[in-house]
Amino acid sequence: MDLEHIRNIGISAHIDSGKTTLSERILYYAGRIHRLREVRGEGATMDHMDLERERGITITSAATSVDWGEAKINLIDTPGHVDFTVEVERSLRVLDGAVLVLCAVGGVQAQSITVDRQMRRYGVPRIAFINKMDRTGANPHKVVKELREKLDCDAVLLQLPIGAGAEFEGVIDLIARKALYFDGPQGQNVRVEKIPAELADKAHRGRNHLLESLAMYSDELMEMLLAEQEVPVELIHEVIHAATCQRLLTPVLLGSAYRNKGVQPLLDAVVEYLPSPLEAEISAMKADNPKERVPLTPDPERPLVAMAFKIVEDSYGPLTFVRVYQGRIVKGGAYFNQRTGGKDRFSRIVRMHADQREDVDEAVAGDIVAVLGIDCASGDTYAAMPRFCTLQPIHVPEPVIKMAVRPAARDGADRLAKALYRFRREDPTLRINTDEETGETLMAGMGELHLEIYVERIRREYGVEVDVDRPKVNYREAPTQPAEFDIRHKKQTGGAGQFAHIIGKMRPLTDEDEEQGFLFEDNVTGGRIPRQYIPSVEKGLRKMLDKGPLAGYPIVGLHVSLDDGSYHDVDSSDLAFQTVAMTAMREVLPRTRPVLLEPVMKIEIECPQQFQGSVVADLTCRRGLVTGTRVDGPTALIEGEVPLAGTFGYATDLRSLTQGQGTFTMEFSSYKRLPANLEREVIAERKKSPCGNTA
Repeated sequence: MDLEHIRNIGISAHIDSGKTTLSERILYYAGRIHRLREVRGEGATMDHMDLERERGITITSAATSVDWGEAKINLIDTPGHVDFTVEVERSLRVLDGAVLVLCAVGGVQAQSITVDRQMRRYGVPRIAFINKMDRTGANPHKVVKELREKLDCDAVLLQLPIGAGAEFEGVIDLIARKALYFDGPQGQNVRVEKIPAELADKAHRGRNHLLESLAMYSDELMEMLLAEQEVPVELIHEVIHAATCQRLLTPVLLGSAYRNKGVQPLLDAVVEYLPSPLEAEISAMKADNPKERVPLTPDPERPLVAMAFKIVEDSYGPLTFVRVYQGRIVKGGAYFNQRTGGKDRFSRIVRMHADQREDVDEAVAGDIVAVLGIDCASGDTYAAMPRFCTLQPIHVPEPVIKMAVRPAARDGADRLAKALYRFRREDPTLRINTDEETGETLMAGMGELHLEIYVERIRREYGVEVDVDRPKVNYREAPTQPAEFDIRHKKQTGGAGQFAHIIGKMRPLTDEDEEQGFLFEDNVTGGRIPRQYIPSVEKGLRKMLDKGPLAGYPIVGLHVSLDDGSYHDVDSSDLAFQTVAMTAMREVLPRTRPVLLEPVMKIEIECPQQFQGSVVADLTCRRGLVTGTRVDGPTALIEGEVPLAGTFGYATDLRSLTQGQGTFTMEFSSYKRLPANLEREVIAERKKSPCGNTA
């Protein structure tokens, strides 16, 4: 197919904004499925796991492809819950465009802001779709205002609603100046009418506002407006397309996916305004010089460059989702993994439709397909030759919570190990390790729901009953004051000796560098330490970051500068400089007066107004801080920050406080200092623990 007609898009949003319902309608109207299924009921097509259908949430991203007119749309439906944020992260990494779904009542919510940040990280242009226009209190103008204020984007309405809430009937297309109604039992027939007389004036003002906004991106359009000439529809489409692809503009459309209204115009907008693979600017890092970029073009005849962005294990073996950026992959062909240098044979290539698959002989630049049977990691780059180039890696957030898991019966140990190995390969945010002293298996993840889902999957898919400990917080240790070091390592026991000497300073990281966690600075001049030993010093320092001096938690926020030292012509070695660096960490880090940091979560609570006082009081009892409240009709929206330690079991407590009507969403915000009295308790608890590393 002509690449100009391909669209690789994702659907992303805050939880419960209607992403999966929208995906279901897209599949239905494009003729991919012939019967609509609901998320809460028998489960939507894209929610193919039993757990997804039972809970009515999306857990894993699902890929499919549909035809819309001349265009072929590769579509990925992503989860909304922050615990599964890596699914959104890796999907957006390989997509050319996205649809940001917003609730007409809730507007821009916590996870909407996270999704926006992910789209910006990978430079993904987007269209916004204001869903749930049939809900009482739906207000698209308020949502557009929030888009501009909270996401700092130039959001412009391309449509106006005909009615709202229960009276929502259709939309006014401001570009074509027509009213669109959606007839038939499933809204499959789009009826085009004149704009109702009572809305004509409003539509006129809306179109003028749209044209004035677009004039900022086109001199030609501005000249026509100043000359009071009629602006051709084709020019309006061109300007919106160009500004959207440059990520300057966010076109906004309206509808109600559940009521089957507004989905077909959204598909038209996806084809009209989002970029094709030909328009996406993609570059890779050179293998021998990561600072140098290699521009990639979606040309099937050029050398292959592709990214393996998701791995799923099923009954047939590992299934690896691949986005082809340049060249082509052919069934039976062998290609080089740029990370390992190994050569993998792509014995079978399939096009996915949720959990269904269709065999294909090849995939060309711009395609998203899945390959069976290759052994790789999420984010690996494949190319036609070894050491060719590497694509920008997928950002993987650090886990904030962990718990110990063990099989309830001894005969389940092997199956548990097999399950954990598989899930760790599939999900980069799930970390599995074994405590060295107790032998306990520790599972770390993004939140309570994240770990709870995996425990349930172990029970169902592997038939292993598991015992789990109460979730525990991943604390961190950080220095608070500088300390100088002058450490000499000298060993002579017959034969070759060891000698290394380093002088420098440890200090807390500045706010600008804090995200790095650890910063090593080399200030050695005049060959006082040979250049080949400097990396050994850094390696020795990094080896000691996993266990801090306070309570054995990982060390963050540390800046080490190596200023001077000395060496011996014969006795100095890589090992000697690694050893002296490790000694420096052991001896000097306690002098930096480290403190414990705890993960703090950003929380957004929605509850009936009469329970607002109780909810805020409860949040305060959990050491939470309310950062904002607003009342929207009978509903109160509370935004705040709360330590992760105070959130365990919160879902049950909130339901009790609000007679089952309260809901909340939560995402990791930052690490902050633990109060001194609690710090003493945590340290004392760790000292009592037989392993010193269970929390």
